[in-house]
Amino acid sequence: MSKKDNNLNYDLVVIGGGPGGYVAAIRASRQGARVALVEKESIGGVCLNWGCIPTKAMIRSAEIYHEVQDARKFGINIEGEATIDLPSVIKRKDRIVRRLVKGIEVLLKNEDVDTYNGIGLLSKPDQVQVELDDGKEQILNAENIIIATGSKTADLPIPGMDLPGVITSRDALDLEEMPDKLVVIGGGVIGMEFAFLYANMGVEVTVIEFEDSIVPDADNDITDELTKLARNKKINIHTSSQAKKIAETEGRNNNMLVAFEKEGEEKYIITDKVLVAVGRLPNLPGIDTESLGLELNERRGGIKVDDHMRTSVDGIYAIGDVTDKVMLAHVASHQGIVAADNITGTEHKMDYKAVPSAIFTDPEVATVGMSEKDAKEAGINYVVGRFPFSANGKVMAMGERRGFVKIIKEEETGQVIGAGIIGLHATDLIASLTLAVNRNLTAHEIAETIHAHPTTAEVIHEAALDTEGGAIHYSK
Repeated sequence: MSKKDNNLNYDLVVIGGGPGGYVAAIRASRQGARVALVEKESIGGVCLNWGCIPTKAMIRSAEIYHEVQDARKFGINIEGEATIDLPSVIKRKDRIVRRLVKGIEVLLKNEDVDTYNGIGLLSKPDQVQVELDDGKEQILNAENIIIATGSKTADLPIPGMDLPGVITSRDALDLEEMPDKLVVIGGGVIGMEFAFLYANMGVEVTVIEFEDSIVPDADNDITDELTKLARNKKINIHTSSQAKKIAETEGRNNNMLVAFEKEGEEKYIITDKVLVAVGRLPNLPGIDTESLGLELNERRGGIKVDDHMRTSVDGIYAIGDVTDKVMLAHVASHQGIVAADNITGTEHKMDYKAVPSAIFTDPEVATVGMSEKDAKEAGINYVVGRFPFSANGKVMAMGERRGFVKIIKEEETGQVIGAGIIGLHATDLIASLTLAVNRNLTAHEIAETIHAHPTTAEVIHEAALDTEGGAIHYSK
């Protein structure tokens, strides 16, 4: 593949500049392909601009506010009352996003990726039509195309969804004033992250979840612990509940009423804002799937792909949320690498065995591999090792006690097949357990690995020891 041709013929055109698209573009360019990237909004996609990064920036502000209020327990006296300057919180978040977006733009330029700002339209398997932001049109001929158009917020089919006080997760990152009360419809990952974020900022939060537990994909012990910790923060949680209607209230300034059904009984909540966080769906703007003959998943309309990220049409690949495989930014990035490698001549298959999940609640939650539910359904005999964060010296020194780690190993082989953590730095700690699951390590091999003291990572060592006969620093 050659980069010498100066016309608009490309070895690869990527539609969508999110964490899957821009990674694929850089990877393919580094391997000799001439690459174009088409992005209709901002490089980095939803994750960088309106999701992963901005939420974490705001979560950090909420954590600081919460910690300042508890400063006295660390021997720190602070005069006066701590307050939140929400516009300044938003400005800090925006500065972080701009800096990261600029960094990726520089990377793309340095890697000789041609970037087009506009909407990519695809109706032919070897050509992308770009409606540029300046109103002009550009045709890009391509030997290969990667569709990386991401996902969109799922709609909730109930009356009142169009009212001004109803917001999405994107809107929740740019509020001009702090609401006194917030109702979150949806107790999954997105909903619970925002619930803890605003609860830590002093907002009265209520969560309405259709399933019988929050974060329903996690094991019961993790969801039970997270529910308990949420209620300790005075987050009101209604599971097995279905939102029925949102309406403006009479005689109240900017207040709203949310009607929901729980156990056959209709209940009502008065609130200032309603955040709808019921999940996301594959997004295919400008992709003429019928003309192309692209095969879609029946359930939610994602593009079908094989383990090389190839679609049903030769030369067209799809990655990220649009495939509806695993809607996580880090999965999209890895899918992008797999697709780019296959396009440039290196066979590479996607493996979903060891995908870590990170939830930035307070405390954090992280999982990888099989849950106990999965192991039971698969008929696997397994052993679980546990260790509480309250028995770790570093955790206690940092003023924490909440949570636990558990390691799930196959009884016969001793291999680690899954893990779950709820507690301080859980989303960082899960990396070593992801490596263990990915490389088929045994719990004994983890137990035989020296972990530095004093660190939070020692909880993993102790949980591994617990699968081998008992943790050292905890008696059940």
